[in-house]
Amino acid sequence: MSKTEALINEDKQYFAKPGRITYYPLAIESGNGALLTDVDGKTYIDLLASASSQNVGHAPKRVTEAIKAQVDRFIHYTPAYMYHEPLVKLSKKLCEISPGNFEKRVLFGLSGSDANDGIVKLARGYTGRPYIISFTNAYHGSTYGSLSMSAISLNMRKKYAPLVPGFYHIPFPDKYRGLYGNSQPNTVEEYLAPLKDMFETYVPAEEVACIVVETIQGDGGLVEPVDGYFSALQDLCHEHGILIAVDDIQQGLGRTGTWSSVEHYDIEPDLITYGKSLAGGLPMSAIVGREEIMNTLEAPAHLFTTGANPVSCEAALATLQMIEDEQLLKASEEKGAYVRKRMNAWLEKFDCIGDVRGKGLSIGIDVVSDRESKTRDNEAALKICNYAFDHGVIIIAVAGNVLRFQPPLVITYQQLDQALDVLEEALNQLSQGALDHYEISGQGW
Repeated sequence: MSKTEALINEDKQYFAKPGRITYYPLAIESGNGALLTDVDGKTYIDLLASASSQNVGHAPKRVTEAIKAQVDRFIHYTPAYMYHEPLVKLSKKLCEISPGNFEKRVLFGLSGSDANDGIVKLARGYTGRPYIISFTNAYHGSTYGSLSMSAISLNMRKKYAPLVPGFYHIPFPDKYRGLYGNSQPNTVEEYLAPLKDMFETYVPAEEVACIVVETIQGDGGLVEPVDGYFSALQDLCHEHGILIAVDDIQQGLGRTGTWSSVEHYDIEPDLITYGKSLAGGLPMSAIVGREEIMNTLEAPAHLFTTGANPVSCEAALATLQMIEDEQLLKASEEKGAYVRKRMNAWLEKFDCIGDVRGKGLSIGIDVVSDRESKTRDNEAALKICNYAFDHGVIIIAVAGNVLRFQPPLVITYQQLDQALDVLEEALNQLSQGALDHYEISGQGW
């Protein structure tokens, strides 16, 4: 029995099912940059970046040294009652890099989920309104508030209802597939119609506190919006005094080639949330927003005993400095363009590739069984993932059929070429019917 098999067998004895979405048997021993090594010594190119939580790569020296130095000073003292310098420095930095021409404030938490819960508290507290609107196919987290905001998986909604009341969902303005099973995308006005109908029939606009947006739906399939939608949505929100919040937990901090994915769109959110890669992989989230909104509630409305942990704060400061010093925003943009050029050729070469989309190094490869109807081919996508794993490349499928291409921003061009070679060969093998031996039952979302 291999070390991997032994570890996974022991894992099954103690770790509960709700805590993991299963793909293939990878048990990680170490990581460096864009490479992972498993407990049996095999090395892989990482195209997942730990669910986009390792934007600056695995074990970067600058981040690990910052962590070690802070641990030697003190590990934690709760900012729920006292002060420490790393929190102040990080708060200032996040206010500087976040979008919005207004006075900002910051609140910290432990995960993107609690940050999105904070949006609900702040928006309701500031506006005095009860309702929150988000999008179908959205993933905002797994706490009760954030999963009530989400609409991506029935496994997040059955057996533990009722969920938090006051949430409604509207269709995302998908640039590839249209409304209600249509193969063609709709216009901005057609995508706005369900929201306007909601306002006219069963949800008064004056009772809506906030609309929460993923600029690019991440776990929903790296779905991009039709041009002009967010600008029109913002105009509608301003007309009715509704706040706009952006969940930038997956797409922020360099993933799309900018500090915030908002910079790609004509929108100025009132609130924005960060998480995942913020502290180089250590638990941390943040809400950044307008001062008058952020200060609308009184303590202890949104505080956590171990929130803004100084070790995590120093890791975050080192992460953000590394992004600046190594020009990783530019790297994400340029490397994204590099891989897209090759992937775009797959659209012509392989019938199973329906779409390649995204910004920077946040790319979705849509695997279909029919390009006209854009029918999702979940099984083919998972077979590609398994072939890639067998050949030293880590990638997963989200939304069933979309390959999630989100490597660390520090990945080298040589590593990109090697990974793309593997993926292209997987597509060749798939087209020849040579991947049918993979057993993919029970894998994926």
